[in-house]
Amino acid sequence: MAARFKYIIIGSGMMGAAAARHLSKWTDGVALIGPGEPDDYQRHDGVFASHYDEARITRTIDQDPVWARLANRSIERYGEIASESGIDFYSEVGCLMVGPGRAGQPSYVGRVLDAAGRLGVETETLGHDALSKRFSYFAFQDGAEGVWEEKRAGHINPRRLVKAQVMLAERQGATLIAETVSAVRQDGAIVTVTTAEGRSYTADKVLVAAGGFSINEALVGARLDLSVYARTIAFYEVGEGAMEELKAMPSLIWKWNEEDDGIYLLPPVRYRDGKTYVKIGGDPDDLLLPSEPEIRDWFKSGGRETTRRHLTDVMERLMPRLDLSRSSMAACVTSFTPNNYPAIAMTASDRIGVLTGGCGAAAKSSDEIGRLGAELIFNGSIIDDGYPVDFHAEYR
Repeated sequence: MAARFKYIIIGSGMMGAAAARHLSKWTDGVALIGPGEPDDYQRHDGVFASHYDEARITRTIDQDPVWARLANRSIERYGEIASESGIDFYSEVGCLMVGPGRAGQPSYVGRVLDAAGRLGVETETLGHDALSKRFSYFAFQDGAEGVWEEKRAGHINPRRLVKAQVMLAERQGATLIAETVSAVRQDGAIVTVTTAEGRSYTADKVLVAAGGFSINEALVGARLDLSVYARTIAFYEVGEGAMEELKAMPSLIWKWNEEDDGIYLLPPVRYRDGKTYVKIGGDPDDLLLPSEPEIRDWFKSGGRETTRRHLTDVMERLMPRLDLSRSSMAACVTSFTPNNYPAIAMTASDRIGVLTGGCGAAAKSSDEIGRLGAELIFNGSIIDDGYPVDFHAEYR
């Protein structure tokens, strides 16, 4: 006989784990189903997650007011999550956003400052000389201008945040099932969840929070309109000799011109192999992954060498004194909805909901996105009226 729950959340990543924490505060009978991180990516045939990492940028400033509210509400709860779980995951080292200096026309720096003003965020504006003096390890282009957000910004450890969310959910009575869901089926008032391990579980309602793997039609009954892109991130090992200079390094977003997307950079962080790395991301082009098998193959590939070379070229310009000889790369994905907001909505079924579409900006905001997902599946709709969008899901 299949184990019976009131609610099942599929996907134990950043959104799903957050949804489980919030939902298990309000009710019993919650299960969170999702596999752990594989030991050997190349030999792994199951699903993956993009939170297998030690550092993601967090900041309160966002040019979009919806994303700004998602971020700010999440950041407000970082302390609560850390205190209640005993797991530290947030480093308030600040975030520096740099672009070409303003010259009377629309600019990246101008848009950041406008957003900060609307949000009431305290920032400091730095010209090229001030940037060079305060952040001497960076070599920005002539005429660069920066916006420095010192408070409520820096980076989070996504692995540790997920661990904290799951721990608190379990403490509140949720059941963690370390399996991979292969299919979801509704029969009347019952939803049956089947796993690749050959087991079945039933629930009154199910929330699918499977990241890019949510495009699997067997999970939501139709093909979500979700564009999943391959991303390559590069790591550069930092020796002990360089750590003294870089110990106060912030998170960075850098645009060297107004046309290109630029890069993001994380300060030195110790990884699970015991070594310390700076991490950079910012693919120069997009690689679409149209199917679930292609997503799995991408994670197993470890990334694109062409992107690593591009990122190394950027690092040679940005941090010319840093030894870049010890480098590596990894693969992850970003998932975009048509409207560039998360999809947090019921499907054609009134008992199966979907929670996905981080749009490249969700790590820092995952707790609030997860809370909205919990609200959706608990009430049948999002009842929070603080957002001017409906977070609808579209299908192909």
